[in-house]
Amino acid sequence: MSHSQEVKQYFETLKRDLPLYKDVLMEVSGDIRKEGFSRYPVFLAVQDDISVGETVINKDEIGTHWHIKASTLEELTERGIILEERLADFKKAWKNPDTHCCILMITPLGGGFLFIPFQSENKSHKGFDPERDANFSLN
Repeated sequence: MSHSQEVKQYFETLKRDLPLYKDVLMEVSGDIRKEGFSRYPVFLAVQDDISVGETVINKDEIGTHWHIKASTLEELTERGIILEERLADFKKAWKNPDTHCCILMITPLGGGFLFIPFQSENKSHKGFDPERDANFSLN
């Protein structure tokens, strides 16, 4: 199996799980901002637990493929996941957290950021469709 096919398999499992996470992601994103923790909430999608962020969805408890952990741009920078010299690029790519969710998908093949709208930007479609709506890149 090629690297590209392996990446696609990871993304497909996340794509299937994301609609189940939507309400929790919206709520936690709002809480992070409202409580003043950060203007930049970032969710980590991981299959094995890691010591970054706070677990908001445990895949084993709900029968999905991905743990979801809540973090912030500040924590990811502090831990060296986002390099200081890349902050300007990250903020330039940033989307409004009232309308979009930022997810860092971490796999054994690497990681990539997705900015997924909570509601479809395509007026002829309604709902959360990661395949149609995600901006995805895997480093």
